[in-house]
Order: sequence, then C-alpha cells, then structure tokens
Amino acid sequence: MTSPAERIAIIGMGLIGGSLGLALKAARGGKIEITGMDTNELSLVKARQSGAADIVTTDFKAGVINADIIFLCTPVLQVASLVNEIAPYIKKGAILTDTGSTKGYLIEQITAVLPEGVHYVPGHPMAGREKSGIEAADETLFCDKWYILTPDAASDAQAIDTVRRVIGWTGAKITVMEACQHDWCTALISHVPHIGAAALVNLLEHAHDQDSSIKLAGGGFRDTTRIASSNADMWADICITNSGPIADSLDKFGQLLTQVAAAVRQGDRTSIHTFFATAKKRRDELLRLEEAANGQPLTNGH
Repeated sequence: MTSPAERIAIIGMGLIGGSLGLALKAARGGKIEITGMDTNELSLVKARQSGAADIVTTDFKAGVINADIIFLCTPVLQVASLVNEIAPYIKKGAILTDTGSTKGYLIEQITAVLPEGVHYVPGHPMAGREKSGIEAADETLFCDKWYILTPDAASDAQAIDTVRRVIGWTGAKITVMEACQHDWCTALISHVPHIGAAALVNLLEHAHDQDSSIKLAGGGFRDTTRIASSNADMWADICITNSGPIADSLDKFGQLLTQVAAAVRQGDRTSIHTFFATAKKRRDELLRLEEAANGQPLTNGH
C-alpha cells in the first residue's frame, strides 16, 4: 500500500525547512520524495546539493500539485498569502502543516483560505539555532526536541496521525496543546528571551566605554546573547502576530527589572539576594523536571 505521505513538499528551504528535509531523507531515504521550494535560487541549489530535497523549484504552484503533505516553513506574515496563492493547486486529501512560532494568528489566517478537502494541522518545532539559512540546516535539529501540534476539534484525525508519523521520523518529541495555550507558553519561554537577548546586545550602545565593554565581554555575555543573532525578519513577524502574550510577558519582565533596579539603588542586599536565590531554585527545579520528564508528553491523553 502506498504511503499517504511519500510525496512531501517543503516551502521555505532555510534553517527549519532545510533541516526538516535532511532529517526526513536521513530517516526514509528513497521511500519519500521531497520537493523543496524557495524564492532564493541559491538556497535551492544548496538544498539539492546537501540532500535536503530531491527536486527543487521556485514555482510553488507546480511544486505542491502532487504533494501528499506540504510543510510551510516561511516567516509567519508570509504564510497567509502563500496559502492563498497555492490553494487552487493543492490536491484534495492533501495535508497542509506549518512550522510557525505563533499559532492563533496562523490558524485564523490559513483556515480562512483553506480549500475544501485539504486538511490543516498546525505545528511548531521548539528547535532552532542562532544562525539562519540552508547553510545552517542540520538533520539532527529536531532530535529530542519538542514538536507541538495545535489541531482543533474540527481537525481530521487521520491527518493528525499522518503528521505525527512524519514528524516522528525526525526524532522529535511530539505533544499536542491548544493554540492559545501554546502562544502564551512560547511568549514566555521563547519569544521574550529572544527580545531580552537582543536588548542586552543593544544595551552596549549605552555603555560608558563601548569599545572596552565589547573587548571584555566574556562567555557569560556571549552565552546569554547567543540567540540575538537570530533572523530579524522572523522575529519581527513573531512579535506582530503574538503581540498580546508577548507584551504581557514583557510588562511583567519590566516590573521585575524595575524592582531589582530599585533594590540595587537602595543597597537592599536582602532583596537582591532573594531575587537571585529564587531564580536559582526555580531553574534547578526546571532542570530536574526536564530530566524526570525524559520524553513524557506535556499534556495528558496525547
């Protein structure tokens, strides 16, 4: 029996799309055929050379026409217009899924233009690197990382199972949650940390001696700000499309920093010590929970 996911299309052959192609080909080899699509012809050449795709094209309409499953790996604000463009060319029964970091916005935008008979399963891999582009692609990027699916009650059960099976080939840990829950969680644990890292780097502009500060910056500064090297277009889109949860978390983050600044100015060692001790305790707890989970799902029943 022919696999319902033997012809896979990936739109956006950057870090995520390229890594997805590499991982799927490493797991399934010639049992699947991957068509890689991008507007950047050089990225397609590199995707073909690296083995991330069997076929490459800049023609999205032609690239999706025979696909059993289509992965949208483009910046969030490009997805809706892209789906609208390729919608007439997607065959009935095909599955559309995405890798966007904000789900509520994408679900609303995609379902509004989704053709009848095409199944949509929203997804988000909690994996990435500070570098972008096909050059940074890695077949192990998803291995042992959480991959979140956010289908709703109307989602096709067989389509969900197919997406789970295909994502499973990458070695990712798969869990399911509601889109709203996803967006609040990722705002806190992913989106705000990226903003914080960027803010720390931009803080150098206000240094009394910028040259010396840059020269002396050590491992702590580099480690904390590593993700500030991430793609600016991607993160601008994420902030726009998950604005409520991100702004709320930033407000709370700002309040914490204001409290610490006040304690520092007042020489309140007790408050400063409590701030650091509480953070250490919570982070140690997080590490223990992560170790204990060891692949267990985040939600019950999935």
